[in-house]
Amino acid sequence: MKKRRAGLYFICILLLIAALAFINLIVGSSGMSPAQVLGVLAGERSEPVYVSIVLGIRLPRVVAGFLLGGALALSGYLLQTFFANPIVGPFVLGISSGAKLAVALFMIFFLSRGKDMGLFMMVLSAFIGAMTAMLFVLALSVKVRSMSVLVVCGIMVGYICSAITDFVVTFADDSNIVNLHNWSMGSLSGINFSEIKVIAVIVFVSLCLSISIIKPMNAYRLGEGYAKSVGVNMVFLRVMLILVSSLLAACVTAFAGPISFVGIAVPHLVRTVLKTDEAHVMIPAGFLGGAAVTLFCDLLARCLFAPTEVSISSVTAVFLVPVVIVMMLKRSSEKERHE
Repeated sequence: MKKRRAGLYFICILLLIAALAFINLIVGSSGMSPAQVLGVLAGERSEPVYVSIVLGIRLPRVVAGFLLGGALALSGYLLQTFFANPIVGPFVLGISSGAKLAVALFMIFFLSRGKDMGLFMMVLSAFIGAMTAMLFVLALSVKVRSMSVLVVCGIMVGYICSAITDFVVTFADDSNIVNLHNWSMGSLSGINFSEIKVIAVIVFVSLCLSISIIKPMNAYRLGEGYAKSVGVNMVFLRVMLILVSSLLAACVTAFAGPISFVGIAVPHLVRTVLKTDEAHVMIPAGFLGGAAVTLFCDLLARCLFAPTEVSISSVTAVFLVPVVIVMMLKRSSEKERHE
């Protein structure tokens, strides 16, 4: 039954992603017919403006939405596995905000010296910020045993990082830094294929690392004592969960800014649909679920108030915050029943 449900899920989610991707290529301020888009994708002779719109703007954005949305969901699932709690995620714990702050500070440092930051430094700075925020949350977790208090602390860390970032961007003189405002709100606009190559490498490596620890993760789900009894190296597993989740969150933040609630809500939705939390199912299923949700929210962000574009985080918050609230209420009621 579970295999049949999982198979049906993968078929449906792949069809949904394909449909959303095609709609994203067609819809926009410059309307194009499906035939025109297919002609450009097939390499047929088309109007230069159509080629520029599809291949230069919309297609990179669709690919970025797929990769970064999947990365966010996977990062959230790894963090939820690490903390053994479904209400944590890179945005909620302040990891995305830490990455955002580090990118802004590093960019100011480089631009003030007349240098280009480059893709490598962009990702590295985001990773440093994400790891710093993550280590701070881990330090708190040693002192604070209550997960609800830890989540509140993570949210406060996120607010502090966002406030400092906004302060820095507001009083920046360089026009390039001022343009960070849109990025700091979360957006997939402006991503090109050079950046997508870097994103694809990071996401692929992270996926491979996640797959390599599937068996230890499944054992850890049954309890730390059980995992140790079957020979799981807990230190190695925890380090891997921290590093991979932080790398994924850093990659998303570096190229698209902070995108909220995908990392916490999507794993829960997938878990609910598939009735399982097994890592070998959740890793691919969560990745595809995150990709679909992000493509859908980005479509709304571009089109709801066209030609004005709203931040994708605003759209994800509207749709996914109710999911998080329901999840927390359900978890609270389950605890009360057990007590």
